[in-house]
Amino acid sequence: MKTTIGVFFGGRSTEHEISVLSACQAMAAVDPDNYDIVPVYITKQGHWYTGEALRDTNNYRDPAKMLEQCEEVYMRPIFGDYNLYPVNGKGLFGKTKPVAKLDVAIPVLHGSNGEDGIFEGVLETIGIPYAGCNTHSSANGMDKITMKMILASDGVPVVDYVWFTDKRWFERRDELTEKIEKSLGYPVIVKPSNLGSSVGIGRANNREELNERVADAARYSSRIIVEKMVQNLQEINCSVLGDADEYETSVLEEPIKSGDILSYDDKYKGGSKDKLGMHAAQKRIPADLPQSETDRIRFLAGETFRVLGCHGVSRVDVMIDGDTRDIYVNEINTIPGSLSFYLWDAVGLPFDKLMDRLVKLAFKRKRDQQSKTVSYDANIFAMGGIKGAKGSKLK
Repeated sequence: MKTTIGVFFGGRSTEHEISVLSACQAMAAVDPDNYDIVPVYITKQGHWYTGEALRDTNNYRDPAKMLEQCEEVYMRPIFGDYNLYPVNGKGLFGKTKPVAKLDVAIPVLHGSNGEDGIFEGVLETIGIPYAGCNTHSSANGMDKITMKMILASDGVPVVDYVWFTDKRWFERRDELTEKIEKSLGYPVIVKPSNLGSSVGIGRANNREELNERVADAARYSSRIIVEKMVQNLQEINCSVLGDADEYETSVLEEPIKSGDILSYDDKYKGGSKDKLGMHAAQKRIPADLPQSETDRIRFLAGETFRVLGCHGVSRVDVMIDGDTRDIYVNEINTIPGSLSFYLWDAVGLPFDKLMDRLVKLAFKRKRDQQSKTVSYDANIFAMGGIKGAKGSKLK
């Protein structure tokens, strides 16, 4: 019997389109002899749809026409119910007949409301096995401020930074500006704390530019981070696969950037007319580095994955100071673009086998969870009342 995989993608995120590209690539890679695929597309307004039309990226040129060929669905937040139900469907005797029953979920939701633990919390509530990081590690990995705090506390090197909320910035701008200039100096990189794909990120060389960059970042997030800019920057990526106790690292890649930082266009267009998504980005694989630096980066990628308690496949992005050759962890992508399949393909693990590994990891985590105690079979309400409860009789 085949395993039915629900692939969730799209979502209420600035990275919506990139999620669609990654999910379509992933669905095309799944071995049809072993798995049935159920695409679940989440619109920018938060509605869920399923249908075969969702598997072809060409159909997204006219979303309204595409959705006419699909069915709107939902999942009930009831533990153990892995069914997809039609929004407007009623069956015999008024009972709703499921559109599909899923065995496992693979979220390919990039950015906010998908990669940050929110959607993972929905899956946890339902109890369905799913691939990727859990709610806790997703949230910590997505927030650049929290992530850096956790990594630094465990000895993983990160660049110096200052963080604040948008409200605090507008109330104490002069104070925070002085702190940035004193502790970091210019140039700096300003980022929203919880977005990916280089959205809202910019370089500031002086106070005027700092104000402009913070204002731009505040459009996307209430938490903002300002980092010391690494001079003569070399960016390297490494994927990690497994769980926090047992994992392996991929070959390294060096993305080719067109400016001071890797932009959205660099990541997802890369000058290629034939490819889309991270697969289209210009890159060197493997990265041309001394063996000692390669080993160090793979170690730090694994440590980042371990310290944050990650699961499934992630991509860790590091920075090398070209002058000092110091290496810093920049961020982790807990649901990387294209699931970083090209990094695993380079070491002999093709995309279909990567998807197979993700499914097996999802089931393994579910088995591990089932061995843990989550509640006690006891009823304190049957023990003679509760002190202070309205209407209770104290004994």
